Amino acid sequence: MQGARTDSGRMIRILEADLTEQRVDAIVNAANETLLGGGGVDGAIHRAAGPDLLRACRALPEVRPGIRCPTGEARLTGGYALPARYVIHTVGPVWNGGDAGEPGLLAACYRNCLELARQKALATIAFPAISCGVFGYPPELAARIALREIDAHAWSGLEITVCCFGSRILESYRRAAGARDID
Repeated sequence: MQGARTDSGRMIRILEADLTEQRVDAIVNAANETLLGGGGVDGAIHRAAGPDLLRACRALPEVRPGIRCPTGEARLTGGYALPARYVIHTVGPVWNGGDAGEPGLLAACYRNCLELARQKALATIAFPAISCGVFGYPPELAARIALREIDAHAWSGLEITVCCFGSRILESYRRAAGARDID
């Protein structure tokens, strides 16, 4: 396992791992606005959690027709068949070159997920590399935003894991953390 110390001294584990296998209080789902499953990490989480997750997502109110979670926001459900007690669903921005508010929306994803975790008094949380898959966010840029927001909004004692899919994303997160005393 690879650990990075943030500017505030918190430890973050950065690893190439299957998010759905993490034994933590909550995993974060990089979802779409419908929260009804999809591809990538979203589909993997829905498959691993079983049909109860889809039922729970369907039970969440729509804020607009077909939209249960707007980009940058977060919603909480149970973890069902996952080893995590909860799933925090967030919708990251689709990369459109960086001039369409993407950095602020991505930062909001991390802040809102951490706020839900704080409200539930969680001790452990695992994030994917939000928006770095099919949403096309450059991992080098996303990693800096993720680590900055985690450092600014996580609390002492919270154990954080970032599960990266693939070596390119993993190395981007490790490089972003490089100035932060990689263990």
